[in-house]
Amino acid sequence: MSVPHLIALDIDGTTIDHDGHLSDAVREAVQAVVEAGHHVVIATGRTIVGTLPIIEALALPRGYAVCCNGAVTIALDPGRVPGYDLLEAVTFDPTPALDLLKGSWPDAVVAVEELGVGFKVSAPFPDGELEGEVVVVPWEELAARPVTRLTFRSPSASTDDFVHLAETIGLHGFNYGVGYTAWLDINPEGVSKASALEQVRRRLRVEPGDTVAVGDQRNDLEMLQWAARGVAMGNAPDEVKAVADEVTLSVTDDGLVPILRSLVP
Repeated sequence: MSVPHLIALDIDGTTIDHDGHLSDAVREAVQAVVEAGHHVVIATGRTIVGTLPIIEALALPRGYAVCCNGAVTIALDPGRVPGYDLLEAVTFDPTPALDLLKGSWPDAVVAVEELGVGFKVSAPFPDGELEGEVVVVPWEELAARPVTRLTFRSPSASTDDFVHLAETIGLHGFNYGVGYTAWLDINPEGVSKASALEQVRRRLRVEPGDTVAVGDQRNDLEMLQWAARGVAMGNAPDEVKAVADEVTLSVTDDGLVPILRSLVP
């Protein structure tokens, strides 16, 4: 058996395509690296609720998952209800970020996560974009308690619009990432997929040089730089490809497969 590696995998745009499809080739490649003794760790911007079905589809019975862009870490345990132990949840006061965002984009909607449940939102999001229970609340209630993540979304804006907006309004003191649509995730400063994965690496006692990460979006930047082998998907923006050690095929071409297969003796 080769030396066990920690293999961190983003979900959307990496493990599954943007229509939510998981190919048989990817599923089989994931199983092959698990059987070879490697540690597959899901590292996603999704909530726990949105992550668990992918873990089930990949048949990953045990191990770890990093959710909410690093704010939440769980240990998988099929013997427990609801199938995991919560190891860490890093929260922050969303009030300063909400104050900066209020009125900054005409049709924008805001969501704050309720851990393990769903979201409170300022207005309905497009269908299918949020997992779990979604409840519309007054703006003031969005800041009622500390949260793991705040999401800002506009149906009319572009990704470039949101990159510019984040820079313009000055989101100092937060860690944020713009997605492949006009979607802005805000986390506590210093919290990222990379910060959570480093804690998982230490738990697993994997050497820093035996880490691999694969992702496709701006919220994967720190993760790709953290890993000894950072791989950007072919569908990633240029700024993500620029920090990666290598670039694979796009998600529609099962670009994850050759990376995983290269780790199987």
